[in-house]
Amino acid sequence: MLEKFQNHLLHNFPFLNGKKLLLATSGGIDSMVMVHLFLQLNYKIAIAHCNFQLRGLESFDDQNFVQDYAAAKDVPVFITQFDAKAFAEDYKLSTQVAARELRYNWFYELLETEKYDYILTAHHADDNLETFLINLSRGTGLDGLTGIPAQNERVMRPLLALSQQEIEKYAELNAVHWREDSSNASDKYLRNQIRHHLLPMFKELNPNFQTSFQKTQRYLQEAASMVEDATIMIYQQVASQEEESIKFDIKQLKKLPNYKSYLYQWLNEFGFTAWDDIYDLVQSQSGKQVFSAEYRLLKDRDFLIVVPLDLEKEKQEYFIEKDQKEVKIPLKLAFHKAATLSSVSNKTIFVDSNKLQYPLVLRHWEEGDQFQPFGMNGKSKKISKLFKDEKLSLLDKENTWLLCSNKSIVWVIGIRQDERFKIENTTQNILKIELEE
Repeated sequence: MLEKFQNHLLHNFPFLNGKKLLLATSGGIDSMVMVHLFLQLNYKIAIAHCNFQLRGLESFDDQNFVQDYAAAKDVPVFITQFDAKAFAEDYKLSTQVAARELRYNWFYELLETEKYDYILTAHHADDNLETFLINLSRGTGLDGLTGIPAQNERVMRPLLALSQQEIEKYAELNAVHWREDSSNASDKYLRNQIRHHLLPMFKELNPNFQTSFQKTQRYLQEAASMVEDATIMIYQQVASQEEESIKFDIKQLKKLPNYKSYLYQWLNEFGFTAWDDIYDLVQSQSGKQVFSAEYRLLKDRDFLIVVPLDLEKEKQEYFIEKDQKEVKIPLKLAFHKAATLSSVSNKTIFVDSNKLQYPLVLRHWEEGDQFQPFGMNGKSKKISKLFKDEKLSLLDKENTWLLCSNKSIVWVIGIRQDERFKIENTTQNILKIELEE
């Protein structure tokens, strides 16, 4: 399998060679095999382990196991601990989603502070199949069936070409030691139910089910790519942008052989879900409309028009002076000088103080606000898109505050820091900003 894996890396991830790689390592069989493979191939790696404190002493045994392994192999290791349950309660998230948020935020911090190039996770072919079935069971569009991406920004998943069976066989042949997560035996989670009960049935019916699935998913990915290309081309013929609204020409729309599919692709990102009502708008009388959380779709004569909802709220701004140590209204913030970086979270950020322009401003988000999310190499993102990705409710969005320097967003408080104010090698004055209870 080592040769197969090496060829897979050379063909699909040639850019990893010579780079500094951060391997997300839980201590389980998948991540320990991944570490072993990259050590055998002499890549420059380090290990990153998160202790979410979800399984009592078992979580700390996992942490000790990873630390001891790294020491024995002389591999750099980074360890952090999170109270995942408390974080989940604070942000009204499931424990799994909370753990994922904490994990990836920390990974991106490590990439920047420790100068690593990529994060590698140990998702494999069976994980991909399970994700497909989860999305299928919940109802999904084509995108939900195309699987876990092999690359997502700076996150790489090099084991997707390997099955669970191949990983287990490799571990056995190469005496790879690992820790078994006791929660994997529970049917509490849908993923485990699929893994324990549904997949064995499929594989019993068809011993080559995994191979057949991978072939099907390749077809789906190719189809998704074609759909995306067609959607962009047709959009240019049917749609026009006017300030904050988008107009779809109904006469041109009706010429399409399957305009409902195009409407789904175009409107899905605006949070619409009442698809039957949307499709009926095409034939409805002028003035009819359908709402999502942030937008409305209006039938106006020969056009369907997407416009943002006017969320009426008082424009509030609070100013923070340079020597101010704390803020108590509208939320509690503490400002401290720091000598070095310490543990970061959604409630704590570190910024280069010399990049700030005072007074700082606390305000609500406004339509059109953009920032450069930490870890995305300077790419801009709309705050509204961030809220969508975070799956915030309307109330949560209204209660979210921005910390701003001049006209630039420093921090979407409690969610994401801006890239432009990060700590760099040349930083002389570090400012620690904490969101307090």
